[in-house]
Amino acid sequence: MVDDPLTQGPEPTSKIVGRAQGLSGLADQEKFGLILAMSFEFTDGMYNGSTLGIFGRNPTLELEREMPIVGGTGVFRLARGVVLVKTYMYNMTSGDVIVEYNITTIHY
Repeated sequence: MVDDPLTQGPEPTSKIVGRAQGLSGLADQEKFGLILAMSFEFTDGMYNGSTLGIFGRNPTLELEREMPIVGGTGVFRLARGVVLVKTYMYNMTSGDVIVEYNITTIHY
C-alpha cells in the first residue's frame, strides 16, 4: 500500500502538490517486477481536486520503465497517456525510495 507525498522535485523540501496513493504486488516469476495500481491526487494549483490513474507492470530493476495512464478525473477527465518512471534514489538501509514520474497525457 502506498500513500506518499507527490512533490514537484526529488528534494525532501520540494513543494507538495498532492498524494501518490495505491498498491503494488509481485507479478513476475522470473525477475523482479510489480503490478502497480496508483492514483495521483493533486491538491494544489490548477490541478487541485483532479486525479490521474496508472495501472501496469513495473519492472523496478530496469533503469527506466513505461506504464499506461488509464484515466483521470477533474481536469484529467478521460485521460490517456504514458508515464516514464525512473528510480531517482534508493536507500537500502532505510528502504526509502524517491521515484521520478514523467507524465505525458491527453485529456478533455
